[in-house]
Amino acid sequence: MKKLNYLVISGLAVSAFMASCTEDLPQYVGFEPYTYASLDEAGGTWQPILLTSGADTTLTAPVDVTDPSYISELEEVKGYNGSLSADEQEAVDYWGNNTVIRWQEIAQELIAKYNLAPSPNADGSYSSPSSLNPGVYPYFPFAHPPYATRVYAYLGAAQYDALITAWNMKYTYNRPAPYDVDNSISPEYPDNTLPSWPSEDATVAEVSSELLKFLFPLEVDYLNEMAAECRNSRKWAGMNVESDLVAGDAIGGFVFRKYKARAANDSMKFAQVDAATYNVMEAAAEATWGSMWPHWENLEVPQRPVGITPKYSSVTTWWIPSLEAVRPGPPPAMNSEEYKAAEAELLDLTKNCTREQERIAYNWGDGFGTNTPAGHWGKIAADYMVSYRMNPLRTARTYAYMNTAMMDAGISCWDTKYFYFYPRPPQANPEIKTLLGLPNFPSYTSGHATFSAAAGAVLAHIFPAEASEINGYVDEATESRIYGRIHFRFDCESGKTAGTSIGGYAVDRMMTDGAE
Repeated sequence: MKKLNYLVISGLAVSAFMASCTEDLPQYVGFEPYTYASLDEAGGTWQPILLTSGADTTLTAPVDVTDPSYISELEEVKGYNGSLSADEQEAVDYWGNNTVIRWQEIAQELIAKYNLAPSPNADGSYSSPSSLNPGVYPYFPFAHPPYATRVYAYLGAAQYDALITAWNMKYTYNRPAPYDVDNSISPEYPDNTLPSWPSEDATVAEVSSELLKFLFPLEVDYLNEMAAECRNSRKWAGMNVESDLVAGDAIGGFVFRKYKARAANDSMKFAQVDAATYNVMEAAAEATWGSMWPHWENLEVPQRPVGITPKYSSVTTWWIPSLEAVRPGPPPAMNSEEYKAAEAELLDLTKNCTREQERIAYNWGDGFGTNTPAGHWGKIAADYMVSYRMNPLRTARTYAYMNTAMMDAGISCWDTKYFYFYPRPPQANPEIKTLLGLPNFPSYTSGHATFSAAAGAVLAHIFPAEASEINGYVDEATESRIYGRIHFRFDCESGKTAGTSIGGYAVDRMMTDGAE
């Protein structure tokens, strides 16, 4: 299994790119291949997110298993069976029988690799990553939390639509798996009686790798290798013949092109603005709210002239009807009792933070070099999905709704941040000392709280028996930003309320997609 190389940093400067790394930084979810709790035979009729239906693409019907071409493919699979090399066996064990999870983890690794803020130039100025020149420092993309939510959302939704299409074809033609055609083949994974054509794993590998190559253009070679390994592991495991994989490739490619077209026109390219545009936004906030609080300023030295993605609010949403519908009301004026109480809490935490509070703050830090808050929730979701033995289609559905809800939460949160330009606690009172680094965007509302509440609303709906635990994670993520002295309590509570509402829009859509 190929390891992902990581950016090597020294102080604030990037000293090498694509350098060899001896540590596997992100850890993948360990699970043994399992029998699916259900097959969702009618999954091909579920409502996709972007496609019109699971029958949007047309494939030529597969040949019969008695056809000479199929028999030749079957012989190839038999040749691997029971005689795998150590590398082939490692790949079979790694990919398992739910490759949706593995591709989400690959996305998490890429986010962690590229989640590094550009360093200042020698003259104290800053340059921005360019999609037109991704290999010129600062490398594209800078995978900050807004960019990360977009990656996870597109990946989850595309996987879901692709698998709905694959399920539609599977149960239209019902081609049996190789080991059901020839009982001398011993599969590496449990026999889930899932039709083998088209291959769900080839479908996921194609749509995932193509989408991630589009979003991380410097990772083409790595992603091609991972896609080939995923695809080949199906033959090594005795699960698919070549024509199963070719059909999966076709579906994945078709769905990728649909999602690429959406991503190319979702206004993300306008999210990072120039200094002149930013100054206009800042002046508008000052004119509206300046009598209630000083506008947010970046305390970084040297100071970056523009915060992170001030116009992320312009990016196309998935479920919320409008930004105004979910935008929280204004934060408290700095002469109010609510503000004074929140400031006093942070001053006390600066001096008296407990070890448990520090643990929670660090656990939910999710800063530079990590897979961000959205990736943190992806790992939580994966544990539930494996525990509940979800099939790949159900798994993709969970990621799709949770991640699109978090992207909507990010768009809403960033709208709120740059609508109010509320100062961070250490700017408002320098006696407040943060436990973690200070993010390069305004304080109100908390991104962690908003992301987490949106994710929690979706997961609690999907796993109602786990709702208490999930809500506990939401509360902990929300409190963590107070313990870290990065946010005021009202930042977090307002963000949590908004995130819960935003997650509710995704849940409303889930309840009409046919899967329930």
